[in-house]
Amino acid sequence: MNIILLSGGSGKRLWPLSNDIRSKQFIKIFKTADGYESMVQRVYRQITEVDKDASVTIATSKTQVSAIHNQLGDSVGVCVEPCRRDTFPAIALATAYLHDVKGVGPDEPVVVCPVDPYVNNDYFEALKQLSDLAEKGGANLSLMGIEPTYPSEKYGYIIPESAGSVSPVRTFKEKPDAKTAEQYIAQGALWNGGVFAYRLGYVLDRAHELIDFTDHQDLFNKYETLNKISFDYAVVEHESKIQVMRFAGQWKDMGTWNTLTEAMEEPKIGKAILNDACENVHVLNELDVPVLCMGLKDVVVSASPEGILVSDKEQSSYIKPFVDKIDQQIMFAEKSWGSFRVLDVEEESLTIKITLNPGHRMNYHSHARRDEVWTVISGRGYAIVDGVKTTVQAGNVVKMPAGSRHTIVADTELKVMEVQLGRDISVHDKEKFPFPEV
Repeated sequence: MNIILLSGGSGKRLWPLSNDIRSKQFIKIFKTADGYESMVQRVYRQITEVDKDASVTIATSKTQVSAIHNQLGDSVGVCVEPCRRDTFPAIALATAYLHDVKGVGPDEPVVVCPVDPYVNNDYFEALKQLSDLAEKGGANLSLMGIEPTYPSEKYGYIIPESAGSVSPVRTFKEKPDAKTAEQYIAQGALWNGGVFAYRLGYVLDRAHELIDFTDHQDLFNKYETLNKISFDYAVVEHESKIQVMRFAGQWKDMGTWNTLTEAMEEPKIGKAILNDACENVHVLNELDVPVLCMGLKDVVVSASPEGILVSDKEQSSYIKPFVDKIDQQIMFAEKSWGSFRVLDVEEESLTIKITLNPGHRMNYHSHARRDEVWTVISGRGYAIVDGVKTTVQAGNVVKMPAGSRHTIVADTELKVMEVQLGRDISVHDKEKFPFPEV
């Protein structure tokens, strides 16, 4: 099974745990035997449990690549979008990637779905059936329709021609009001969860009809010039040979704090105390200080280095316009080599706590307008500064004047305090170099 997982979004509805780099699918909230896993980790694990031979490709922006590799490892396929251009360009690029980079043939089926549904394994069993439908070629597009559990205003609707498990599609409806949704459901309508399958050659041909490109690399180079348009508008609405397969299992869209907390197995993650008078209260705390809640009802509390949210659960759905007004630098991010957390910001200094995973390293790089100082807190590894290798461990200090080329490599988990010093500290002040042989 060839699966494209669409991983986009800035995650502003789940502020302060999400930001432009750390979208909602990377927040670790689902309890496991070993700790917690994120949405993307949960979905990837479920796919491999259902089909160990599945070929998974994540279509995402370049800002999310490091977090994907941090959470899933380096073996997962990643199709990088140079910029955001909506779902049709993203799916066209990913389809060209499968064909030109991974060698998937034009007659092979491809399944596309969001990276962040909250589902059980029967959902991925259904994806295999959807893939089989696409391979048989009875229709150019095979969609999954979710059996609605209430008249939702959040989803578009698919109205099938019959009540069978697989049916031709009669029509599509945009997101309605609740009363109209009830009318759709009375007609046997299904939620459109953005899940569909096709033979690779079908979408590749449609992409060539609508975009002038030769192959994946050419499309990548032209990506910024493409029109922003959804797959529904560009392809689905112009296709007559469409069928829909019903799915009646659990399916939730984890798009708001309200729906996210419904999926939590416990009322708190991190340091939190709730007294007995609290009802339906959830706390997600990434700070090292405790959060105390007393006598609250139907409330979510979320605390991170980005900020603190205290909200009625229903009202939390309307967070986005308020978060849009917050202008703040990224305070936490996962990288392919580990993670960093900003601890202090001054006019001419920035203090960051860095955690490098065992066997990983930073890029070999330099900064033109700032000095840096590393103080090793724990772990073992080595630093390279201007080609000179030095073993480091807890208590060691490494100084990097502006212009010097440097990196640090972790033998064990390595925790480092980094202090940046300069009048013009910027994420853009960075030049990368090939890793030196020392």
